[in-house]
Amino acid sequence: MSYNINMSKLLYSELVIDFLEHLEIELGRSQKTISNYHHYLTRLSDFAGEIKISDIDNELIRRWRLWLNRLGSDRADELGKLTQNYHLIALRAFLKYCAKRDIPALSPDKIELAKVARKQVSFLSAEEVERLLVNIDVSSVTGARDRAICELLFSSGLRVSELVGLDKEHVNLDRREFMVRGKGQKDRPIFISAEAANWIKNYLAQREDNLNPLFISYSGKHSPSMSGNYKRLTARSIQRIVSKAARMAGITKHVSPHSLRHSFATDLLMNGADIRSVQAMLGHSNIATTQIYTHITDPHLKAVYEQFHHKK
Repeated sequence: MSYNINMSKLLYSELVIDFLEHLEIELGRSQKTISNYHHYLTRLSDFAGEIKISDIDNELIRRWRLWLNRLGSDRADELGKLTQNYHLIALRAFLKYCAKRDIPALSPDKIELAKVARKQVSFLSAEEVERLLVNIDVSSVTGARDRAICELLFSSGLRVSELVGLDKEHVNLDRREFMVRGKGQKDRPIFISAEAANWIKNYLAQREDNLNPLFISYSGKHSPSMSGNYKRLTARSIQRIVSKAARMAGITKHVSPHSLRHSFATDLLMNGADIRSVQAMLGHSNIATTQIYTHITDPHLKAVYEQFHHKK
């Protein structure tokens, strides 16, 4: 877009298009991220109609937040505080873009996020992880697959979205390390245990297909010879596999693939890993995200204090 001298008359909707193109071309954000930003920023147009950039002021934001707070979704009568904050975060990023382009607009610092109670991190103890793993029936190829999946999740700290995207060629089972592209298109190294590598090898040895995905669905069929039914597992399928494994192990609390990621991080910290290294292994861009695990390891920190602090 070529800007004329009266920038205050620029339309918000047109600048949003510029911003989304900026995310794609200059920042290299994923299509999923761009789609999310588009959705959140369009919500302001849904509320205010066709507005100019100069119309966005504190009062408009106040009324929009009230509208968002009362806006229902297909799963609830109101949007959750966290979802409301996603809208505000998107608008902040858009306004920062405007400032970068010297377009007069509301300062992004004027937008304060709603306070959200921090979610309790769900993780499994070492004993619970062991129970979950050993109670998986590995007598079939699907069972061998499920054991390999759970071993890999706990061993690596992978996000479920990262795990489902893996192909066989991506994972070096001899070196037990590989690279994965996570959120924000950032690459990070992944390390896995010998146990996890062995279970993946065991599963792959039972496969009779030539497909690339590391983990595949058998469309309800337990026979590995029915190649026509093969397809890459989805994130939802992985969630069902982990949930079933937890139930079979007699674990009553909610367990998800993310619980195993939390368990991975907690296990590292409880055994003395520094938080910066854990941040790198989880692929967190901000150390504050990793610090959610600090309160979990408080008992460990107290034990360190008791052991090493000079007593008078």
